[in-house]
Amino acid sequence: MTEPRLQAAGRPFAHIARFYPELTAFRRDLHANPELGFEEVYTAARVREALEACGVDEIHTGIGRTGVVGVVRGRSTASGRMIGLRADMDALPMCEDNDFEWRSARQGLMHGCGHDGHTAMLVGAARYLAETRNFDGTAVLIFQPGEEGFAGARVMIEDGLFDRFPVDSVYAMHNWPGMPAGTVGINRGAMMAAADRITIEVTGKGGHGAHAYLTVDPVVVSAHIITAVQSIVSRNVRPIDAAVVSICAVQAGDLGAMSVVPGKATLVGTVRTFSSRVQTQVEQRLVELCSAVAAGFGATAQVKFERIYPATINTAPEAVFAGDVAESLVGGHNVERNMEPSMGAEDFSFMLQQKAGAYMRIGQDARGGAFLHNSKYDFNDEILPLGAALHAGLVEQGMPLASSAGQPENRAVASTAS
Repeated sequence: MTEPRLQAAGRPFAHIARFYPELTAFRRDLHANPELGFEEVYTAARVREALEACGVDEIHTGIGRTGVVGVVRGRSTASGRMIGLRADMDALPMCEDNDFEWRSARQGLMHGCGHDGHTAMLVGAARYLAETRNFDGTAVLIFQPGEEGFAGARVMIEDGLFDRFPVDSVYAMHNWPGMPAGTVGINRGAMMAAADRITIEVTGKGGHGAHAYLTVDPVVVSAHIITAVQSIVSRNVRPIDAAVVSICAVQAGDLGAMSVVPGKATLVGTVRTFSSRVQTQVEQRLVELCSAVAAGFGATAQVKFERIYPATINTAPEAVFAGDVAESLVGGHNVERNMEPSMGAEDFSFMLQQKAGAYMRIGQDARGGAFLHNSKYDFNDEILPLGAALHAGLVEQGMPLASSAGQPENRAVASTAS
């Protein structure tokens, strides 16, 4: 197929749709060659190769270990403005259960979240922006490693990303199988939750299972803790606040030792919140509750609360602007401006702690009914030109040329003007 069935309005989409076959081939090559966070050597090389072919002005590699940054300057740079666009590149440590020809060629690794598609969309935007340069300012194209649990965004920032490329605002998008292709979702606040890891070490007194009265059974203590912590959200967090506490793994004893009461048990789980106030409240109650429950049985419980990713919070003016850009492409009826936040997490949150910006969801339909992180998931190539045009529109409308500043497709965000 030489053209995508999915259509959208505007010059960027019409231009980008012309190289839909190349974008599809690029995306499928990345899908067949998945790499984990900070191991994206092949992916980064392919991105660099693609950016060179696109004719971008600068290519910087090794930022945040395997990150790549491309720079495209507009027809004018008199505005002094700079907008960042981010795509994540890493895959997941999971086996793929598909049989199409571009399935993963690397056992135990899979692009199960669509980062291959995100990367291809930003490459498409890079080619369009370099070929047309219909903007006044500088576009910074950020290809980020290690989103899946490695905090690659934070690592790029610590490696000087925003010192070297001081963008005024930054944008990202994630495919969403639960939304129809051709739709975009956003809101003016929280899009994704903070993700924290909890580890609870329960210490009791081991012994013989036939003489359990001589032990302090950490398995029994753990069972009571698992039940008790479920009261934190229902009885401590206000109903209008959102929080999730999940104990997802328990390790104690030896499956081959049916009559041995272990001396220790370890519980691992996650906490999801949208505000630092609720996050701190949950942490405090976990420590208090686990300690008290364990003490009631004569045991002890130590809680380790690790703050992994902060909440992904859009800044309101940039979210409104991004919604306007999306509307210019797919129409107002296909843009959800009050998107319900997800309790999942995203390390683009680190960038939004540093810069104004917005995170969007782009609908793609569930291919074969598979959602993200499913062994049968695949990215919908039909949305590649739309995602690329959305990236390009953020640049063109956010940094319009003086001659086109009054046109509907070139609306700047006043709140972030330098």
